[in-house]
Amino acid sequence: MAGLTRRQFGLFTGASAAALSLPTYLRAQGKPRVVVIGGGAGGATAARYIAKDSDGAIDVTLIDDAELFTTCFFSNLYIGGFRSFESITHSYDTLQSSYGITKVTGRASSVDRAAKTVTMADGSSIPYDRLVVSPGIDLIWDSVEGYSEELSKAAPHAWKAGEQTKILKAGVDAIENGQQVLMVAPPNPYRCPPGPYERASMMAHMFKSRGLSDAKIIILDPKPKFSKQGVFQEGWEKHYPGMIEWYGPDVHGGIEGIDVNAGTVETGLDTFKGAFMNVIPAQKAGAIAAAAGLTDDSGFCPIEPESMRSSVDEAVFVIGDACIAGDMPKSAFSANSQAKVAAMNVRGDLIGSKVFPAKFANTCWSLIEADDSIKVGAQYAPGEGKIASTQGFISQMDEEDALRKANFEESVGWYAGITADMFG
Repeated sequence: MAGLTRRQFGLFTGASAAALSLPTYLRAQGKPRVVVIGGGAGGATAARYIAKDSDGAIDVTLIDDAELFTTCFFSNLYIGGFRSFESITHSYDTLQSSYGITKVTGRASSVDRAAKTVTMADGSSIPYDRLVVSPGIDLIWDSVEGYSEELSKAAPHAWKAGEQTKILKAGVDAIENGQQVLMVAPPNPYRCPPGPYERASMMAHMFKSRGLSDAKIIILDPKPKFSKQGVFQEGWEKHYPGMIEWYGPDVHGGIEGIDVNAGTVETGLDTFKGAFMNVIPAQKAGAIAAAAGLTDDSGFCPIEPESMRSSVDEAVFVIGDACIAGDMPKSAFSANSQAKVAAMNVRGDLIGSKVFPAKFANTCWSLIEADDSIKVGAQYAPGEGKIASTQGFISQMDEEDALRKANFEESVGWYAGITADMFG
């Protein structure tokens, strides 16, 4: 897959109107109506493919509370100085002008599944025939004792991109030699399994580039192991010896609480102190999913693996980080892949277009140092009541430099491809 182009990515992974200030949004007469909640890798892709492949036969409304979308994927490269903030921020304009999608900027507060309406925070109502729910994740603030949404302004999670990403970048850039960053990693399941460890790599890259040889990153992890652990730790020893320390629960004895003002993390066996903290709490499906009654006790949404249809409502589809996707990780690539399956089934429901057997794919790239990128991925299909892996791959230790550089170039091509796939 080296050197993916936008066209290759699309092959591999398978009338504009402003929001009306009325109690109910008026829709085109006679057309079936689809509402998509969430404008990220899942929602934006689903909206575009429903509109594009129905050739205007379906009326599509996309709801997101932001005017612009900043990708969480590749935000670590902004932390590491490899990307600008502008390069990971995207507009919905083309979805509206070229695909006839109505973009509603605001927060969906509730769903009446019996009446098939979405109610917005401003009290307006949007009817649907099919609903696609792709709200990403929400953070479980009290999963880390002593943490809160207010404290995230000083100790950012940056697991939702935007202002949090800027706070994290500023904190990392302010570190001086001899100081250390404390990272509290999240428990499973969470968005982007390799993400915390790529982030630590990017922090270390910044310290190294500034000559901060005695700056450190301490990762306190509630998990006994993590994604791509062997190749990450090999890379850390090669590029940043002594700069990144990872401690699992068998070493720290359990994370008992944090004090953001003091800059400390209390564990079962020790107290760690840092000049800056990156706290990533446990996660659940975006709040609208629970408000709509789509989640189970896990906090995420069960789906039918053949279609991404909600297990509790045949008129609703759930994609991306909010769903329970079996063997598939919570990633942008996964969400984009699931969106195409959901879009196909929505079109089949509403206009009778052909529905093909579902196939899914995912790849996650992680940059350790300039031109040293590692990856993991798989192909998937419905099986045994879940989305099941059919074949997979993962970077190995002691790989040649040329292969790692090709991985990075591939990831850059993928980013260009997926953002074009999402936003047109």
